[in-house]
Amino acid sequence: MIPFSHTWPYDITLGDMYVQYCPFCDKENVLLPMKPDELQLVRDGKKRLLVFPCCKTSLTVIDNDADYLLFDRSVR
Repeated sequence: MIPFSHTWPYDITLGDMYVQYCPFCDKENVLLPMKPDELQLVRDGKKRLLVFPCCKTSLTVIDNDADYLLFDRSVR
């Protein structure tokens, strides 16, 4: 079972990935330095380091689905 505390929702708009707000500094509409094409690589098992540009907090993306990114540690 995937722990809900390790997930965060994302959106794709015009080829860019966004989160509604940063789980660490609460900045709104954060553009992620990750492209939608990379989501399939993560689903296939390749881990991806993701650094939030607003506060420089880094997390490892270990899986995803159509709505959520799954991280290696809690974000909620």
